[in-house]
Amino acid sequence: MKLEDIRKLHQKKYRQSLGHFLVEGEHLVLELEKAAAANPHWRQARLLVTSTYQDWPSRWPRQLISDRQMAQLADTKTPQGILAVVPLPAPVTSQPVAGEKTVYLHEAQDPGNLGTILRTLAWFGGMRCLLSPGSVDPYNPKVVRASMGAIFHVPVETDVSLDTLASRYPRIACLDIGGETIARPGFRDHDCYLFGNEARGVPAEALSSLSARRFTIPGAAAIESLNLASAVNMAVYELNRGSPSA
Repeated sequence: MKLEDIRKLHQKKYRQSLGHFLVEGEHLVLELEKAAAANPHWRQARLLVTSTYQDWPSRWPRQLISDRQMAQLADTKTPQGILAVVPLPAPVTSQPVAGEKTVYLHEAQDPGNLGTILRTLAWFGGMRCLLSPGSVDPYNPKVVRASMGAIFHVPVETDVSLDTLASRYPRIACLDIGGETIARPGFRDHDCYLFGNEARGVPAEALSSLSARRFTIPGAAAIESLNLASAVNMAVYELNRGSPSA
């Protein structure tokens, strides 16, 4: 792939048409190498490096470029001098494995939020992430950086319509103001956990058709809502902590 095409990978339409995305910085490249040990797909990366990283120990093909070229390719203001061009993974469509939980994000649009959520799901393990149409692209450079490498470890499905959830998940929970507290034991009994867009939430008619059970994170109600990533983090922690005492 030519450098002029790599520069285009900052835009979703070119990531999709060229079938690649960018991984920038030493930490993320290290995480990609760790993921490649377990998943052959990630072994197809190609490195672009400046002289600072020309001796980087890797079996991937590499290309030495100038600092100026790196600045043109990188998404950060002060690039470290190393990035990887990585093939997009094949769409994930498999059914969850036994014991796996699913987080569904309806029209999540903030790259930092999505990256943070993926990081949380990777930390706890046994989770997958579904994104509705209209959500931010998980291979957006800002999402990849915010995920701190979690994007390589969490199964992600994109463009999953709300109306398909009922056929896949018999027990759906939704985080919503006014629901039951997530501290109740029944919160852990669901297969899919639905979180809405911060500004608009989830359409009421969709929740009704899904027969989703509503839960909430108790608070002082001094403000209208929690940040989306914070809400997911708290809910996922609750799913993974020990059973509450009677």
